[in-house]
Amino acid sequence: MSSRKTGIDHARLDRAVAEQLRHAAERNLGYREQALKLYPWVCGRCAREFTRANLSQLTVHHRNHNHDDNPADGSNWELLCVYCHDNEHSRQLDHREGAEPVSDLPEAATGKPFADLRSLMRKPKS
Repeated sequence: MSSRKTGIDHARLDRAVAEQLRHAAERNLGYREQALKLYPWVCGRCAREFTRANLSQLTVHHRNHNHDDNPADGSNWELLCVYCHDNEHSRQLDHREGAEPVSDLPEAATGKPFADLRSLMRKPKS
């Protein structure tokens, strides 16, 4: 009969999680720095411009949503402000769950406000 551990080795698990977090942070710094060198510091959606003072609010969005797809030419990247980036990901989630897309344009008007204007402008016969 083998004496196998049945409990969880929390120290080993903590090391593995820390290593993965460190790896993700290094990966993020690498492609973020590359994207900031390749592209102007402008949000690709709202055209907000950024300076060194507020550069932390400019994020790198992966167009195909694969964070491991980081070509050197930056073809999978897009710089977005934190608000537009959040909006992009929430739209993606809505699409996955089958929500109806929300149109930014109002519906076309169907009324005819001036249809009876001529009769309203006639002088009443006294």
